[in-house]
Amino acid sequence: MNKHLLLLFIAFIVSSITKAREIKPGFDKQEYTTLLKLYDHFQLRNDSLRSDDFGYKLVYESEEIGLANKWWLWRKDKTAVIGIRGTEGSGVSWLANIYAAMIPAKGTLRLSENDRFEYSVAEDPKAAVHVGWMISTAYLSREIVPKIDSLYTLGVKAIFIQGHSQGGSISFLLTSHLLKLQETGAIPSDIKFKTYASAAPKPGNLYYAYDLEYKTRNGNLFSVINTADWVPEVPFSIQTFADFNTINPFTNMDSFIKKQSFFKRIFINRYYKRLRNPLAKSQKRFEAILGHKVYGMVEKQLKDLQEPTYSNSNNFTRIGHTIIFHPDDAYYNIFQQDKSVFINHQRKAYLYLAEKYTEK
Repeated sequence: MNKHLLLLFIAFIVSSITKAREIKPGFDKQEYTTLLKLYDHFQLRNDSLRSDDFGYKLVYESEEIGLANKWWLWRKDKTAVIGIRGTEGSGVSWLANIYAAMIPAKGTLRLSENDRFEYSVAEDPKAAVHVGWMISTAYLSREIVPKIDSLYTLGVKAIFIQGHSQGGSISFLLTSHLLKLQETGAIPSDIKFKTYASAAPKPGNLYYAYDLEYKTRNGNLFSVINTADWVPEVPFSIQTFADFNTINPFTNMDSFIKKQSFFKRIFINRYYKRLRNPLAKSQKRFEAILGHKVYGMVEKQLKDLQEPTYSNSNNFTRIGHTIIFHPDDAYYNIFQQDKSVFINHQRKAYLYLAEKYTEK
């Protein structure tokens, strides 16, 4: 073979191998279904599916940590998958969901006297996230980050992050945490992450959403939602006047009212307070119950966890570049026969809709 042709052939092979290791931007139905089936096998112990069927080998399976959280690590050549478990049957696992006050997206969690978890999942001081899932992320990342370092020494630079339900919301926060570690140099910058959050509840407020969606605008983070599923609609959201951007029509409302004539002032002030005060009271009530009250239950499980300072917000919002699965009559004929409250949330419902999903 001609020497130049041989060199070109070798270069082509090397290039093909390199490209195969890269994560391609954009939603890929095959990627999503493969990852969900892989996860399904290990969470449900579904023996009809094996990780070998997808070319992945199980590298690590964690014990339960934090609030009954768990994760898996699979590897295929130079690609890895981090799978985050969703809610399981125990009350401790549900505590992670119910502990639904908000904390600042940048701060410190004191997990124990000598263990402080520094995190910064968004820079905007108005950004806030779900406290229960941030605590879960803290415990999980203690194991995940060292594993990423070990993978990198083996040449792994393409990592998928996947989770369904609670695991999906934690996947958002974990992605934000890992991207920040890349910014600071704690994780190599040439590692590429791609996240598929399936059936995920809302993990933070609008300003957290802005931050994560901007950082993943290259098309490497997706939220997959079945419109018949109620779980992506929680936690409860309350938007108060304090949740708006700093410059808004409500900032100087009191000053504006004072400038009005006496009768106008009485009229405007009356209705303004009737709109503002119930929202503020509801937010404080949610913080008291889903924050302080639930912390008392969380503390029994994580005895050294110090109660964090909560954000003055409960404005949870949907996050991520969203892929919508819209059920049709055929879907409802199959799945609505079961009256379970989770029927539209199950992975089998999402896999069914994924197979029928087409992009225009």
